[in-house]
Amino acid sequence: MRTPILDLVRPAFHRLCRAYFGLKLAGVEHIPESGPLIVTPNHQTYADPALVTIPIRRRVYYMAWSRLFEIPVFSWAIRRLRAFPVQVESTDSSATREAVRLLRAGHVLMIFPEGERTHTGSVERFRLGAFRLAASLRVPVLPVTIAGGHESWPPGQVLPRRGRITITYHPPLEPDTSLESHQAARVLAERARGVIAGTPGAAPAR
Repeated sequence: MRTPILDLVRPAFHRLCRAYFGLKLAGVEHIPESGPLIVTPNHQTYADPALVTIPIRRRVYYMAWSRLFEIPVFSWAIRRLRAFPVQVESTDSSATREAVRLLRAGHVLMIFPEGERTHTGSVERFRLGAFRLAASLRVPVLPVTIAGGHESWPPGQVLPRRGRITITYHPPLEPDTSLESHQAARVLAERARGVIAGTPGAAPAR
C-alpha cells in the first residue's frame, strides 16, 4: 500500500539527511515490494525509524518503547506515524496481538531487537520478540545495519551533529520451518545479528 503524503515529503527529507548526515542508503533492492515483513535494524539514534523508512515505499508500522508515549507532544507525533507501544521490560500481550494483526494483514512492521538505543555504539544483545513473531507466522525478516548514527547523535546529546551515516538493507531472512518455533526464533535472531554486526563500518558485536 503506497503512502501518498509521505511520498510527497520523502524526497525533501532524503535530501536534508544527505546534506546533514551524508546519508547513504545501500542494498535498497533487497526491500520486498509486497507481503508481510519485519524490519529489524540495530538502534543508534532517535531518528532511526524515519531514516530507515526513507526507501520503503509501503506503509510501515513501528513497535516503540512504551515510555516514549508518556512524552506529551512526542507521543502525539509518533502515534500519527503509526507507532504503537510495547512494554520492553516484560511480555506485552496487547502489543503482540497488534503485531500479529498487522502482519497477517500483509503490512510492514519495524522492531528494534536491541530494545533501546546502544550506549556504546556496538550492536547489543538481541531480544527474541521480533523473531518469535517471524517464526510463528512464517514471515521474513529484513536485517538493516545503521552505521555512523552513534557518532552523530550519541545518548545524552540534545541535537545531532553533522556526520556520515550509512544504512544497509540486507537480503531478507526466512525462518527455518524445520525447527521448533522457539529454536527457529533463536537461530533467526543470531543470523540477523551476525549480518548486521558484520557489515563494514558497523561497530562490532560484543
